[in-house]
Amino acid sequence: MPNIVHSITIAAPAERIHPLVSTGKGLSQWWSADVTELAGGVIELGFFNRGTVYALKPVSILPPLDAVWLCTSGKEWAGTRIVFKLERNSAKTLLRFTHADWAAETEYFISCNTTWGALLFRLRAAAEGQPQGPLFLANSLAY
Repeated sequence: MPNIVHSITIAAPAERIHPLVSTGKGLSQWWSADVTELAGGVIELGFFNRGTVYALKPVSILPPLDAVWLCTSGKEWAGTRIVFKLERNSAKTLLRFTHADWAAETEYFISCNTTWGALLFRLRAAAEGQPQGPLFLANSLAY
């Protein structure tokens, strides 16, 4: 099964980054403005005025170094995992990101790969105190 894999160095401690990848409030600072937190830690990210919803179920949230989400809905996303692994490196943190277990390397997979690259730069900006806000607003395009 194909995986999307990226890494990025962030000039911030893991303790500042982890909440951005492990909570609905954190995800809303760099990914989607439409975030709903449900029972059991499930988070929904809405796009196209909620015409598209990605539901993320926490699998392993281990502060301050790991956050793993299972995608339970969304075009080609159901059954995939989103993994954030943080590695301390003096005053910086290396984020290793994987969107794992895709069924196939489709055009949509390739588009998501590109979008994840842009999203990780937004995550870095938020962690470094230069927030740009979410990439996708409630009524904007999703990937």
